[in-house]
Amino acid sequence: MTTRNTGKTDPETSRKSSLATLRGLSPFLRPYRRQFLLAGIALLFAAGATLAIPAAFKQMIDLGFGAAGAASATAAAGAAIEGGSLEHINATFLALFGVAAVLAVATAARFYMVSWLGERVTADIRSAVYGHVVRQSPEFFETTRTGEVLSRLTTDTTLIQTVVGTSISLALRNTLLFFGGLVMLFVTSPRLTSIILGLLVLVVLPIVLFGRRVRKLSRDSQDRIADASAVAGEILNAMPTVQAFTREGHESGRFGKEVEGAFTTAMRRIRARSTLTMLAIVLIFGAIVFVLWLGAHAVLEGTMTGGDLGQFILYAGIVAGSVGALSEVMGDAQRAAGATERLLELLGAQSEIQDPLQPKALSARTENGARVTLDDVTFAYPSRLDEAALSHLALDIRPGETVAVVGPSGAGKTTLFQLLLRFYDPQAGAIRLDGVDVRDLALHTLRGAVGIVPQDTVIFSLDAMENIRYGRPDASDDEVIAAAKMAAAHDFIERLPQGYTSFLGERGVRLSGGQRQRIAIARALLKNPPLLLLDEATSALDAESERLVQRALEAAMVGRTTIIIAHRLATVQRADRIIVLDEGRIVESGTHAELIALRGVYANLAALQFQTHAPVAA
Repeated sequence: MTTRNTGKTDPETSRKSSLATLRGLSPFLRPYRRQFLLAGIALLFAAGATLAIPAAFKQMIDLGFGAAGAASATAAAGAAIEGGSLEHINATFLALFGVAAVLAVATAARFYMVSWLGERVTADIRSAVYGHVVRQSPEFFETTRTGEVLSRLTTDTTLIQTVVGTSISLALRNTLLFFGGLVMLFVTSPRLTSIILGLLVLVVLPIVLFGRRVRKLSRDSQDRIADASAVAGEILNAMPTVQAFTREGHESGRFGKEVEGAFTTAMRRIRARSTLTMLAIVLIFGAIVFVLWLGAHAVLEGTMTGGDLGQFILYAGIVAGSVGALSEVMGDAQRAAGATERLLELLGAQSEIQDPLQPKALSARTENGARVTLDDVTFAYPSRLDEAALSHLALDIRPGETVAVVGPSGAGKTTLFQLLLRFYDPQAGAIRLDGVDVRDLALHTLRGAVGIVPQDTVIFSLDAMENIRYGRPDASDDEVIAAAKMAAAHDFIERLPQGYTSFLGERGVRLSGGQRQRIAIARALLKNPPLLLLDEATSALDAESERLVQRALEAAMVGRTTIIIAHRLATVQRADRIIVLDEGRIVESGTHAELIALRGVYANLAALQFQTHAPVAA
């Protein structure tokens, strides 16, 4: 299965989004069955206590006030009040207090348990989604913006937290109150209850139909928020460039446009949801008021007692309130369904780059490093399948050999490194490490045997020690310092305010380009891999630093195979072999002197850089 585009969903897919999508959360809910059971028990007690309140009021009216009213018509009124009526009133209020105490304890317990579940499940979802995303191949990030992923990890999971931590509990509570109140309504007055149910059927249908529009608008609103987050992330990650070209106003306007788009869509959702709430309240309570009007006439006619009507009113209020609350919960659930769908899209994205079912092991490391073989490799990027980045590439690099790869931009040099790290698989041919096809190796095994110094240096928001230790987490401080010395990074790190414990800033903003690159080199050297990949490893260094690092790299190349990508030919002249790529093919191979003598592509590049030869025809 290929990686799926997790961008905007087409309208047809959006229309199919429904509450059934929430079933996708079951793997995250299942481990906490015990907590759900405890919350359910508390919920039953709370609902039972709520349903007991109207019955207590009926007793108070009929047996308390009703008896007192009847007694007042007789000569023994005072004795009656002091006797049965007062006792009934006292007992009723004592029972009400007991019910309130049960309701308070049960509600607090329910709130605690469901809030814990909301936080716990949301944390699990965030960890699962993030853990899945970081294992995706670069193809995934060709079609998915980082800001959108971050939006799903924050905004969408917050919506799910609301549903798990609040809405599910409210839905169950109000469902119990609805059916419990409905039963008690039938017990109190079957005739009035039958009328109110018939009216409810008529008013619920338009509410359900309107709810579908709210669901679609909820998904659109979440998409607009993701778009705004993606734009913000892109701008913030490129602030030096934005400011250098004085485009702050333009980028602020671009982000403002996205924010306004999100606001406009959100307002459409809010208006629709407000209309839905108003419609639900007016229709449902209108039906209830009509039925209660009939009940008032029944009391005047003597077919119902005052206590019965009071109980009916309270139960009708409970039923109506539960329906109103359920409509609110439905709105939250609709939004959460859209959020769940988006998160499940991320979790469902599968990369073609997977560990083999039965991975092979690499042979024991030799003192000379690894052997690398490319056997008729052809590769095109998934987004440009009609344009081969590498074509029928055949190359055998011996253990301990240092091979430089040069060529014009777009020749396929960086692509070669990406295939060696198995960020992609070739469409044809095979790549072998020590005779084993890299597709037969576990990704951890393959990438553990490769160290890389990328052209675009990555510095994490950690101190200098931890940034270098990223290459080998179990390395000691002394080993980290030794790697820094080899990379000519020790001296400038020591001059930082806190030395190796100095925070380097987000993306290493407190360092120069050359210093960041030396940190990256130290990280690769600490890893001590049998295969070392250097992608313009000295491109950001000044002459003095380049000399120091070049000397360190030459020492580091001993005992390992090294492949160097370089545009500056001065850094590759001492390589055992130079491979010249052009349009994805090897067009020349040999030492510096041999390639100069060929008077081909390499000689042209050398002439342009060194200005020691006149340009010659390729």
